[in-house]
Amino acid sequence: MADLQLGRPTALPASPEEAELDRVPNPHPDVDYVARFTVPEFTSLCPVTAQPDFAHLVIDYVPGGWLVESKSLKLYLASFRNHGAFHEDCTVAIGKRLLALLEPKWLRIGGYWYPRGGIPIDVFFQSGALPAGVWAPDQGVAPYRGRG
Repeated sequence: MADLQLGRPTALPASPEEAELDRVPNPHPDVDYVARFTVPEFTSLCPVTAQPDFAHLVIDYVPGGWLVESKSLKLYLASFRNHGAFHEDCTVAIGKRLLALLEPKWLRIGGYWYPRGGIPIDVFFQSGALPAGVWAPDQGVAPYRGRG
């Protein structure tokens, strides 16, 4: 394995562009299965007002030869805290970065953003079709209902 961030002190990256994402070999490349990361406290900044934006992200993927190393993913996602970008940009950029790194058989990311200006914005990104015979459960995030 390359020089992973796992097992050593690692500073929070200043930006998503500077963040390193590590991958490790999939110990079961002969089996199609879904790996899920749930990120209930994702934050970024509005690129116009610099006010914080909050989201619940759910990342599902069917690995090929690689898995994303979770510490590096946490640091990468945390690097968005001081990053100004619209909801759509954050969600799709994360999906594209994981696709480029992992070359998974399938990937989807649901970005369930809390309201900005009174309007919740949900963003969904997916690569291809789920392989036949693979179970991908619902992402389990209820639609925004306000205080009702």
